[in-house]
Amino acid sequence: MTTQLYNVAQAFGVKAPKGLSIEGFADTTHPHIPPATPYVFRQGLAGIIAFLRDPAGDAFLLTGPTGSGKTSLVCQVANRLNWPVQSVTCHGRMELSDLIGQFVLCEGSTRFVHGPLAVALREGHLLLLNEIDLMDPAELAGLNDVIEGHPLVIPQNGGEVIRPHPKFRVFATGNSAGAGDTTGLYQGVLRQNLAFLDRFRVLQVGYLEPEVELGVLERAVPSLPQAVGEKLIAVANEVRRLFMGEADAGAELTVTLSTRTLVRWARLALTFRGAPQPIRFALEQALTARADPEQREAIHRIAADVMGDLWSGGTPA
Repeated sequence: MTTQLYNVAQAFGVKAPKGLSIEGFADTTHPHIPPATPYVFRQGLAGIIAFLRDPAGDAFLLTGPTGSGKTSLVCQVANRLNWPVQSVTCHGRMELSDLIGQFVLCEGSTRFVHGPLAVALREGHLLLLNEIDLMDPAELAGLNDVIEGHPLVIPQNGGEVIRPHPKFRVFATGNSAGAGDTTGLYQGVLRQNLAFLDRFRVLQVGYLEPEVELGVLERAVPSLPQAVGEKLIAVANEVRRLFMGEADAGAELTVTLSTRTLVRWARLALTFRGAPQPIRFALEQALTARADPEQREAIHRIAADVMGDLWSGGTPA
């Protein structure tokens, strides 16, 4: 694929040194380029750009709470650079062979079909391993050599050797930083192998700043009044504070209002604006119906304090 230089400030809409550029691809039609969505680039962009320019034998791990925008950050960077992505969601039963490839039966005969790792390595795509801390660490250790730039050897396919394309990069996301889940909130998270983790640069991704998140709400739900959006965000940030254990008593909530849940709440509030209590009804459907009764009541008290008359029956529009 033909490469192309992109001006960082223009491509990402951020302040950057004049003339700072990064190499991406010229083809805008590749089916594995993530679709564009409105996005405000923030923390960590500089680190990701530096990694894309020269990984130096590293992979890149984005870690943080659920719904903080880890995957979307990678995908929207890739979109602006027309960089194809092989995206995989990991799980406890996934094996290294699922990433490399395997023989499949096709029209009466078997043939080897390359997996996302092999394709990304050969074609110079980004390999994005979502929820990497759900995968067996013994299987992930098989990625050590390719991360460092060594060829991938596939014994099952007659000893095929795939040498890494210069543009091949490995990204991963996880709710933990590989040390396991100490909160009990993320079921299935496994402690990862230290030698594997030693090959990663790590970026902690938090929730959006209020003014940035308000912009996200305005683009996603343009008919929502700004004053209402500000109150929804205030509720979300107080819930997140309790979820993250920033209260004096430590973690008090096991559910949280991620940005995607916040957008869902706003949309449902407008959908149900004819109901007696649209804000409350929408919050229940968006989040609190899956919380235990005590936590549901605690979140509703926070919302009632912040929303005022809107909570007790006012209309959001």
